[in-house]
Amino acid sequence: MFVRWSNLTLDANPSETCQQQSLPGYREEAVVRHFDAPEALDMRFYEVRARSALNRVPARSRMPFRWTVNPYRGCSHACNFCFARPTHTYLGFDAGRDFEREIVVKVNAPELLRTELAKPSWEGEHVALGTNTDPYQWVEGRYRLMVGIWEALRDAADGRGNPCSVLTKSPLLLRDLLLMWEIAQRTRFSACLSIPTLDERAWRATEPHTPNPRARMEAVAELNRAGIPTGVLIAPLMPGINDAPHQLEPLLQGAIAAGAVSIGGVALHLRPGVKEVFMEWLRTQRPELVGRYESLYGRGAYAPREERERLTGLVRRGRGQRAAQRLPGPRQPQRGDAHSTSDTHGARPPSQERLF
Repeated sequence: MFVRWSNLTLDANPSETCQQQSLPGYREEAVVRHFDAPEALDMRFYEVRARSALNRVPARSRMPFRWTVNPYRGCSHACNFCFARPTHTYLGFDAGRDFEREIVVKVNAPELLRTELAKPSWEGEHVALGTNTDPYQWVEGRYRLMVGIWEALRDAADGRGNPCSVLTKSPLLLRDLLLMWEIAQRTRFSACLSIPTLDERAWRATEPHTPNPRARMEAVAELNRAGIPTGVLIAPLMPGINDAPHQLEPLLQGAIAAGAVSIGGVALHLRPGVKEVFMEWLRTQRPELVGRYESLYGRGAYAPREERERLTGLVRRGRGQRAAQRLPGPRQPQRGDAHSTSDTHGARPPSQERLF
């Protein structure tokens, strides 16, 4: 499995800390750091100490969970459709280039989470990761915050674990395969890879700094082989960009072959702040689609119901093919695996029979 940043760790020498800066909502000044890696030369990383790790999802939200953990704010994936872009404005940054280049790192997130999960008031509710910005974006290769977060979730409730899930665009999560496997033995756990398209032109145009979607699909297969229930989210579905049959059919077949436990599709959502970024990209890269999108999204963040139903129906019909497929059996991850976390654990994994 090729992960282009898999060799990055904090042991690599970062450039000197250039300054400290105050950010809204944080008591202490952030330490602003640069790294010499080619992918990050024009980025700044703001190391902060957050007040809490668990974030409550607003009751009005359509999300099926109430709690999230977001170790990073901002995202170097630079997806032009990312719904989280407007959240960067709360920090005094803009939703465009700043969202992609000014990344906030909550360096104390793992220890905070462990403390919060141990509180008597915590009721062991499901915790979702990757609901705002990607926890496995480039910078995770440097800070490795997800290792401590998984450990806290695994050890919660006196070792019984806390129910959780993760959504990501990066096969870097395979680095933590053993930790996720251990959680899955103790409590409810699932993973999902966001793969809007396998079409190289559409991928490079809309998700310029994400890992190759075929590597993501390989990660889905690897996780499912290891007994970790993993699905594929085809999102967003964008009219004229990634919804053609010749684009969707290989993606659906790839998900089926990878043993995806779920295959979902979500139509593009353009909330204020995101819409401006996306439409500017459309005007420069796909001007022939501007009129269509102005018609679809002229009255709000959502496309008309009939268009949303058309897009999700494309996935729903293709998803039915999965029932006829025989999925490969799960495999126990070993400490010698290339993506195991043998450097973070001393306990031996449970026997193979416990996977079933």
